[in-house]
Amino acid sequence: MSGYQWSMGSFSGRVLGYARVSTEEQHLDLQVDALQDAGCIHVYSDQGISAVAKYRKGFEDVLTELQPGDVLVIWKMDRAFRSLRHALDVLEQLENRDIQFRSLTDQIDTTTPMGKCMYQIRNSFAELERNLISERTKAGMEAARKRGKHIGRPKKLTSEQIEWTRVQLSEKPEATITGISKELGISAKTLRRYLN
Repeated sequence: MSGYQWSMGSFSGRVLGYARVSTEEQHLDLQVDALQDAGCIHVYSDQGISAVAKYRKGFEDVLTELQPGDVLVIWKMDRAFRSLRHALDVLEQLENRDIQFRSLTDQIDTTTPMGKCMYQIRNSFAELERNLISERTKAGMEAARKRGKHIGRPKKLTSEQIEWTRVQLSEKPEATITGISKELGISAKTLRRYLN
């Protein structure tokens, strides 16, 4: 712990870290090294877990392990929080439990009024960025839809196959949805959805 200086001076508890990457292919090494350099005696982690996942075992474990006087350190805000609301809720929980918080990359330290303000501002901008990306994605999909492009999974049946199915069902008494769906290589439920 000697290589890391806290701006507020000494602290009474342990320094615990949390790291996360979204995919199995990504590596935690960069975050873990930075957290250990920051004095973390243990780093909890989640690998292959999205930020928006409601349950992340590593994150839940570190929150459970933290005691009054401890410090939670993360590499970057988006590694730990799903949204601004989530970040503010967690900060409030930490404050109520007398636990300090630091984000290394964002240089946030909630033991100071300025650090607390920066925490809220950065999370606001992170959420704004996610919302803008979502808005642009939806606008792009709508524009593609207007140009006649199919959005989503590829269709399992062509319009000719749907028409052929209708003819079979109306003209052949022995024809069934189950039998036709097997012939087409799809489930009966999917076939019914196309017919409706």
